[in-house]
Amino acid sequence: MQEGLRFGRIPITQVSPVIENGLFPAKAVPGADIEVGATVFREGHDRLGATAVLLDSNGTEHQRVRLQPVGQGLDRWGGLLTPPTVGSWSFVIEGWSDLYGTWEHNAEVKIAAGVDVEVMLTEGVVLLTKAADDEGRAAADARTFRAAAAQLADTGLSVSERLAAGTSSAVHAAVDRMPIRELVTQSPRYPILVERDAAGRGSWYEFFPRSEGAYRDPETGHWTSGTFRTAANRLDAVAAMGFDVIYLPPIHPIGRVNRKGPNNTLVAGESDPGSPWAIGSSEGGHDAIHPDLGGFEDFDAFVARAKELNLEVALDFALQAAPDHPWATEHPEWFTTRVDGTIAYAENPPKKYQDIYPLNFDNDPDGLSHEILRILELWISHGVRIFRVDNPHTKPVWFWEWLINTVNEKHSDIVFLAEAFTRPPMMHALGRAGFQQSYSYFTWRNTKEELEEYFQEISHESAAFFRPNFFVNTPDILTEYLQYSGPAGFKIRAVLAAMASPLWGMYAGFELYEHVARPGAEEYIDNEKYEYKQRDFEAAEASGRSLAPFVTMLNRIRKEHPALRDLQNLTIHPTTDAATIAFSKHKVIPAGTGMPAAKDTIIVIVNVDPHSMREGTVRLDLDALGLGHLAPEGTFTVDELITGQTWQWGAENYFRLDAHHEPAHILSVRR
Repeated sequence: MQEGLRFGRIPITQVSPVIENGLFPAKAVPGADIEVGATVFREGHDRLGATAVLLDSNGTEHQRVRLQPVGQGLDRWGGLLTPPTVGSWSFVIEGWSDLYGTWEHNAEVKIAAGVDVEVMLTEGVVLLTKAADDEGRAAADARTFRAAAAQLADTGLSVSERLAAGTSSAVHAAVDRMPIRELVTQSPRYPILVERDAAGRGSWYEFFPRSEGAYRDPETGHWTSGTFRTAANRLDAVAAMGFDVIYLPPIHPIGRVNRKGPNNTLVAGESDPGSPWAIGSSEGGHDAIHPDLGGFEDFDAFVARAKELNLEVALDFALQAAPDHPWATEHPEWFTTRVDGTIAYAENPPKKYQDIYPLNFDNDPDGLSHEILRILELWISHGVRIFRVDNPHTKPVWFWEWLINTVNEKHSDIVFLAEAFTRPPMMHALGRAGFQQSYSYFTWRNTKEELEEYFQEISHESAAFFRPNFFVNTPDILTEYLQYSGPAGFKIRAVLAAMASPLWGMYAGFELYEHVARPGAEEYIDNEKYEYKQRDFEAAEASGRSLAPFVTMLNRIRKEHPALRDLQNLTIHPTTDAATIAFSKHKVIPAGTGMPAAKDTIIVIVNVDPHSMREGTVRLDLDALGLGHLAPEGTFTVDELITGQTWQWGAENYFRLDAHHEPAHILSVRR
């Protein structure tokens, strides 16, 4: 055969998931199903098949899955691979001539027409006899083939009996276990990077340590900051709600030059704490702790207490500086100097951040990059394994590729979350560059149409390189939806986030239905970014004015149902109501030691209109639920996980969701 040809004997094209032709690995977490696919075709009319093969870091085969046709007449094949452990994996697609499928089709057609009857039966004898001797064929399957071949050759039987023997369910099952193949063609090998659970699964809770335990003197109005020691007292409640990660805004000294006052005013009083994102002062920079919070010993104790409660600490990593950060005088080349000699402050029109200098990576890229690496290593040495990166889209992508790869080569368990609300190409590039997860547009997707489109995108179009963390709110973002939706809207957004994505998060105050915005902005009034905040969580819960019990239930459901821990298994189901979205998540749990294989299926129906009652019908794709074997009018049992009710459902089901009572159903299919 001529060298240099791009097509093999069986053409294989459009393999997925493949990022930039394999330049970057597809992302995965242990035990998560990965959608793999390819376009596989051949000349003529002979049948063909396709297989996906999962290989470990040594190139040893770990899993082999026969792909199934996707769509009608598209030559597209798809299936699922499931890498079990952290590490570097890869996969290939094999296309092959399906000898048994071709013979069976031709035999059935020709024998029915009375054409070449004995020839077709004899071909079956030869095919199955030879296949019985294939290397690797199970002994029981080889016996099945030989028995079928003997009956195919038995002229004492009728033609229909002979053909039935060669096409029996036992023969089909043996062929499925090990197909009879020829002309096997293999695609290139494509990489998969499997990272630890926290890279793609988890529930996050954000609070400001300075507010936890803060005290305001009622006579003088003076505030005393909370500390790491007082903030640690809040960790028990966070853990009790079922969260996995406690995320802290920057904990470093805060600049005094151009310090912002309440509600982002340009004038700060003597006791105004300033924004934690305005990092650096005479007390130190990114490698220091704000003295009001305590010292490194106090931080270490906070991390240790979180670990005792099975919480990981995520630290904000904001690469910017206050005007009085030590860098501003020691390394002015790390900033942008304007023609008048001043350093440019940060702007994101219409927002202005006079208290922050953005970094410039073009003047001294090596010096700045290695200083940032030094700082990261410092916090890693104090037990931080997750970093939420502020505004990564304002730094060069090459820098993140270098930094994350450098860190992960030494510390493979470090996770980076990109706080990048920007254009899709940049958000996706950051994912390719190495960010394990990212903030997403979920925050602004509110209608049925918006949510269905976005859920489809994040679960099936970009999942190989972009893991969305569905935060329902942040200190910067209080959406119009939450401002005017009342408690129902908070429940709706929590259900959507917690059920649709393996990653979700909330900022403190969400459980108290905080919803008052600064006029003209999608931002909280009396914003905690610029002042201390006292909240009485216990009183709110005691009086029934807290969402904490509902959030606790959602996190418990997430932990009890493996289907909710995957990203790519989301299926949208049509509903007749214009304000109701329905989706499901289905997962097959392989057999374990002493445990049979199992299935877990969750169906979620949400009324996204927080002001009314909605009713309609949902039509379920039973195949997507692992219930394709049911007759059209068949039923199955579902347990409603919010109310505890049990119903019989089928392919079409009526629902009624009152936003002011319970705006959602979360249903578990009983097996």
